[in-house]
Amino acid sequence: MNTTASTTASTTAAAIGATTGAAAATLRFQTRAASATLRRTMSGHSKWATTKRHKAAIDAKRGKIFSTIAKDITLAARSGGGDPAANAKLRTLLLKARAANMPTDNIDRAVKKGTGEIAGAEIVEIRYDGYGPGGVNLIVEVTTDNKNRAVGEVRSAFTKAGGSIGTTGALDFNFNRKGQFIIAAEGTTEDALMEIALDAGADDVVNNGEFFEILCEPKAFDAVAKALEDKGVKPVSSEVAFLPVSTVEIKDANTAKAVQRLIDTLEDLDDVKAVHGNHEIDESLLA
Repeated sequence: MNTTASTTASTTAAAIGATTGAAAATLRFQTRAASATLRRTMSGHSKWATTKRHKAAIDAKRGKIFSTIAKDITLAARSGGGDPAANAKLRTLLLKARAANMPTDNIDRAVKKGTGEIAGAEIVEIRYDGYGPGGVNLIVEVTTDNKNRAVGEVRSAFTKAGGSIGTTGALDFNFNRKGQFIIAAEGTTEDALMEIALDAGADDVVNNGEFFEILCEPKAFDAVAKALEDKGVKPVSSEVAFLPVSTVEIKDANTAKAVQRLIDTLEDLDDVKAVHGNHEIDESLLA
């Protein structure tokens, strides 16, 4: 291994080893792999409900979690270098990898693919704007090394559900891209979170009773994540998500189940990183 490779590997390993046990809670309670699906995200209520509903699925999806995180690590290292001390986005992803119990070798390999120290297929990020059952708007984020495969699989999922894919950016009018942290109210206070989050660049802290929701601009996400970590605050969920401006309430059980089947199909695709929607579905309709 050359000097650059040794430095990158040792720096990465040190960053991983320094990650506290607090970070592990982030992924234990997250939804299925890489899911950013939001059922009632005008507030944080749907994220809270969906997170609790799907937390048991995490182990079954661990293989996809590793793959998704690895691709994100490679992209972060490619754009900002392999030193987490100088690359905030990479540092946040290393924290996420540690919380998922991702093997160190996998992490090192992903970093080195990004820095060019080892060969690997080029990974690209793609977004698809689509329309599902009941007029639901869905934004699908993809990280892939094969664009033709990715678009074919995503298009097929929409078509089989009776939906369609539109032009990328077509749904910009109905979504705002925001960093979103969901934190259980037990064990913390609104004042404490406001001091931590606002000082780190967050826009708002919303008290929803059972949980708090921190919102920030995407560029402030890594700083807010680090501030919470430094203070030992354990987010139930943290992501940069597309939050809907207006929502569609689904009242019919068959339509609700059709929407959820489409989302499940998309989330099961290897290249899909996250699915964001503007739908409101009462959990009882999915029973």
